[in-house]
Amino acid sequence: MSVTSDFYLARAADCAREAEATILDNVRDRYRRSEAAWRAMASRLLHAEGLRNAPRDPQQQEAS
Repeated sequence: MSVTSDFYLARAADCAREAEATILDNVRDRYRRSEAAWRAMASRLLHAEGLRNAPRDPQQQEAS
């Protein structure tokens, strides 16, 4: 299964909705931590995809 940033962002949105819906402080905090973790994973994946798709410097390739 290939995971996309859309998947991570959707899970983050789910956690944000759940955090707003709950009345228990500890549960709200858990959902907020989960939301932050999902957003961090999406950010890392977007960064990695950007590096993977970035044009490479031809001079750097010759040195390898």
